[in-house]
Amino acid sequence: MGEAILKKLVSERPDADQWHVESAGTWAMDGSEPAVYSKYVMELMGFDISAHRSQAINPKMLQNFDLILTMEGKQKKWLESQYADFAKRTFLLSEMVGENSDIPDPIGGELVDYQETAHLLERILTQGLDRICQLAIIHQEF
Repeated sequence: MGEAILKKLVSERPDADQWHVESAGTWAMDGSEPAVYSKYVMELMGFDISAHRSQAINPKMLQNFDLILTMEGKQKKWLESQYADFAKRTFLLSEMVGENSDIPDPIGGELVDYQETAHLLERILTQGLDRICQLAIIHQEF
């Protein structure tokens, strides 16, 4: 859900062609479809995520990104411990709006859980877009 929202936000920027947004899970299995409620909630918000497939994070993937955003603190800590070379560009998504809180994973929950997560993601990504852009530029490797 976060990938779709962020892609939409950066698509409206003048430098949209320079952005590559991709989601991956710290403990994800490759190739899984989005949850039914994820697809439904995102469709209501104007997004089609039906073609999305899950993928697990790996070091080769991380090399391609200037900024790594996690949903939960335990994900951030795990990434920093497993991939120390990328620690300086790894942040908790809520940090983009001056918070330090986890974004709950709605997997296995009710429709309302997915709706709440989607709206939280939309708020944080929209309000935090300027910070995301600043950090992505700071951490670009020349």
